[in-house]
Order: sequence, then structure tokens, then C-alpha cells
Amino acid sequence: MTENTDNGEAATYQVVIIGTGFGGQAAAINLKKRGYSDFIMLERRAFAGGTWLQNRYPGAAVDVQSPLYSLSAMPYKWSQMFVTQPELAQYTQQVFNTFNLTPHVRLEHEVVNSQWDEARQQWRINIIGSDPIYAKYIINATGPLSMPVIPDFAGKDSFKGVSFHTNNWPDDLDLNDKRVAIIGSGASAAQVLPAIVDTVKSLAVFQRSPHWIIPRPDFAFPTWMQKLLGVKWFYNVLRSAIYWGLETRVIGFKYSLTILNLFAGGPAKRQLNKQVSDPVLRKALTPDFTIGCKRIILSNTYYPAICREKVSLFDKNNGIKSITENGIISANGTELDLDIIIYSTGYDATDGLISYPVIGKNNTTLASVWTDFPRAYLGTSVPNFPNYFIVTGPNTGIGHTSAIFVIEAQMHYIMQAIETVETEQKQTIEPSVQAESTYTDMVHHEMERTVWQTGGCNSWYKSESGKVIAMFPGFSFVFKRMCQRFKRQDHIIK
Repeated sequence: MTENTDNGEAATYQVVIIGTGFGGQAAAINLKKRGYSDFIMLERRAFAGGTWLQNRYPGAAVDVQSPLYSLSAMPYKWSQMFVTQPELAQYTQQVFNTFNLTPHVRLEHEVVNSQWDEARQQWRINIIGSDPIYAKYIINATGPLSMPVIPDFAGKDSFKGVSFHTNNWPDDLDLNDKRVAIIGSGASAAQVLPAIVDTVKSLAVFQRSPHWIIPRPDFAFPTWMQKLLGVKWFYNVLRSAIYWGLETRVIGFKYSLTILNLFAGGPAKRQLNKQVSDPVLRKALTPDFTIGCKRIILSNTYYPAICREKVSLFDKNNGIKSITENGIISANGTELDLDIIIYSTGYDATDGLISYPVIGKNNTTLASVWTDFPRAYLGTSVPNFPNYFIVTGPNTGIGHTSAIFVIEAQMHYIMQAIETVETEQKQTIEPSVQAESTYTDMVHHEMERTVWQTGGCNSWYKSESGKVIAMFPGFSFVFKRMCQRFKRQDHIIK
């Protein structure tokens, strides 16, 4: 590594990881495991840890079983099957401590852009308020759920009360006896609503479209089981059992509508019928698309909360006409006086997959390559962007199991690519145009069979092109196997 010097020479590292969430942590752990220490982790915030330190809204919790939603290198004595944000934050801190990652972290380093320097055969990373950094390799781990989106409602900026996205929940927010509106009805809204309904005076929920909700099979681990979770062989056996149980969901998502309805559609409808007695409200909460087309929500408490007398549901037929300084006017003219507006309106997880401009060889921008839709070889690397790797890139999302499993699968490919260059004493690696095209064509051909493409919904899984960009169209172990089998012939190595 070359540090900044008085003569203006820029700091240079072998690897720069952009992002400090689970993707960045996995990358750092894998680099250290292979003997690479010349790397830093850039974090735009004032704290490291990613999603589970940023999202501190009431009720925030993981929707994958905690023994599987964890790094394979870091077993943990979880308190319950589906843990809440505070415990995930503690786990994240323990990861940093156990693997001594903190010395590699650079806080408040927001990337302006990254540009390939042909003369240096390195990436130049420009950072707000700091000198540029150079790197031989970049591992982008900013994550697909890091760029919150708030629609441009008429009059949005005129509201004089408190308003924010769930991603930026104020630490000192007082909800007691407040008139509140939640805009959105997805995963975070389904967690927030039950968590705050007892505190607020009134709660208006603006739902563009309802989601299918299935029971959340949560329970606290007894003391004896928590102790067993500290035993690595038991932890791995439990992880494996959970993994293979979840992996069977792909059969329904892709191969059998009958199985999908039997194991997902049926429980969802039974829960809706059981928990919502009002037929008018039940109809408004019933999706018009196949279950699985959008993210399935796990909750035992959303329906009971939305049935409370103090809660009002505004569906797509009576949505937001405008926002005023005092509240919201709905489409039918209902005026709501509000103290707080909570935007639970999601993230730009497809077309805005990377939050900063990336400029590759010959001044080619990643945005221009992705004009039609985001695409990448194994969802990880792109032709003409040498030594640049995207964690949770296009078509690496997973709707049935832990995203961390896919992240760790990508690490097999990324580390083999780096080691190939280093072992052969080369400078660069990138996939060939043909290899990326063949892979992308395969992905979207396979996608045609999935419920994400055929289920009759328009979800955040899709880009503006209409193609499903967020998801991998098959079993996660298939993706892992492809990442493990490094194909040198698919790459240009110089």
C-alpha cells in the first residue's frame, strides 16, 4: 500500500471494498483468509455495518431464519429463530471484532465515482471531501437495498410535520398520541405498523397494492439450544436443515403452481380469512396476483393491527392526491390532518443497483452498458470493467432463502478471479462479451418459467425494461456451483 505523501501521491491499495454490510464483511473475511491484508472498506455513513445498523425502525427484523441468515465463518448464539434488528446489530459488531475488520474501515467516505485508469491499470475512486484512492481491484458491496426511494407526490415538500423514509428513522421520534400515515404496505411497513399501532393516536395506511402474507414461524430458543448454537457442528447441521427446507420453495416458484398454492397460497389465504373478518377490508387486502410474484411477507401481527379501529386503509382506488402542509388529501377528497408521514416506499434495487457512476475502459459507463437493463456475468463482473466485482449484482437476489448464502457463493468466484491474476502475475481480469451474453441469455430464458415473470404483478424485482433483474431463476446451490467452477476460458486476463 502507498499512503498519501507530501508530494501528493495518492493512497493505493490492492483491494478496495465499497460498503461495510454483510457483503463487504464477507469480502473482507475471505481476503484475510487468503492472506490479503492490503485492503480497505469504504463506508459513506458515520458507522459501519450496513443495512442492519442503518434500519432502526420499530419492529425491524430479519425474515430468514437467523442460523442461516449469518456468515458461515461466524456462528452465533441467537435468541430466537427470526431475530430483531438490535441483535443483528450486535452480531455485526461481533463480526468486526472477531475478524479485526475495524482497522480496515474508512467512515464517511462516500464514493463520487470510480474510473478505470488505463495508464496505471488501476481504479481511481473519487470520494466526497477526500483525496482520490487507487485500487487494483474493487469489490462493490453497496447492496441492492441501500438507495431508498420516495415518490414525487404533489406537494410532498410542503408538509410541515415530520416525514422520513423507514431507512432513516429518527432516533428521537415521539409517536405518542400522534396522527400518523404510513405510505406503502411492503415488508418494512408490515413490521412498523404492528410495532407502533398501540402508541399512535391514529394511523392511515396508503396501500398501492396488497401483499400476500404467510405466518411467521418464530419462537425463542431455550437456553439449552442457545448453548448448542455455540457448537459449530450443531450450528452447521441446523443451518443445513433450514437451507434444504427453504430450497424446496423453488419448486413452487418455478416448476409447479400446484405446489406453490398448496404450501404458500393456501396458508396465506387461511391466515387472511382467519384474521380479517370484515369482508370489505379483506377484499382490499387480497392481492390480485399469484403468490410469490412479489416478495412474500412473513407476519402474524399485520392483519390484527390493520383491523384496529384507529387504523384506516386507503387502497389504490383512494390513493394520494396530494400532500399539504397539514397532511394528505386522498383521491376521493378525504383530508387527513397528520403529525407524521412515514415513507415505506422501498428502494431502487434494479436500475439503481450501484449508487455512484462507474466508468470502465474507453470511458464506457456502466450506466450506458445497463441502458436496457442491468446485466453481469454470474451477476458479478462486466466486460470492459476489469477487476471490478459486484456483490449482490444483477440477478443474484433470492426469494426463498438467505441472501448471505448467495453472497458467499459470489466470494468463491471473486476470490478465484483475483487469485488467478495474482498467481499468473497479470494485471487485469474481466469476462468476455460472449461469456456475459451467454450467461445473461440463460438467466432470462430460465426466468420465463418463474412466478416473478408470469405471476401477473409489477414488482421491484423488475427493472424499467420489464425484465426481472433482482432474482436468480433457480436453486441457490446451482448458482453456488457455477461460482465455484471458475471458467478461465470465459475471461480475458492480461
